[in-house]
Formats: sequence, C-alpha cells, structure tokens
Amino acid sequence: MRQHALPNAPLPAPRSSPVEDIARAYLVTAQGDAEAALHAAIADALADLCEAERRTRRQDRLISRGYVRAALEAVR
Repeated sequence: MRQHALPNAPLPAPRSSPVEDIARAYLVTAQGDAEAALHAAIADALADLCEAERRTRRQDRLISRGYVRAALEAVR
C-alpha cells in the first residue's frame, strides 16, 4: 500500500503524452471510429505538410529576389 494514501483512494491517473492526447481527441471527434480518426489525422498532417512546403517555397523565392536585388545594386 502507498504511504500516506487513504485505503480507498483512487490511484493517480497516468500521465499521457501529447501523441496520446492528440490520438484521443481524433478518436473522440470521430465518435470512436478508429478508421475515421486515422483518416482525419492523416489528412490534417498532409495539409500541414503542404502548407509548410508552400511557406518554404515562398521564403526561398523572397530570399532569391533579395540576392538578385543586392547584385543589381552592386552593379550600379
């Protein structure tokens, strides 16, 4: 028995990880349908990946334009 615990006291809930919390949220949103939850999680992950790639490409274009502008200023 644990020290300083009441005999009928419930055990503390185990701590969950962020992955478990996210998985549980998708499962709750999908009303317990594990396949629907998995599909939703994958769709969201792919959407986030596409957005990150879009931002990276935009940033690369801005950096390239900056190099071109700097080179043009150096020539003048």
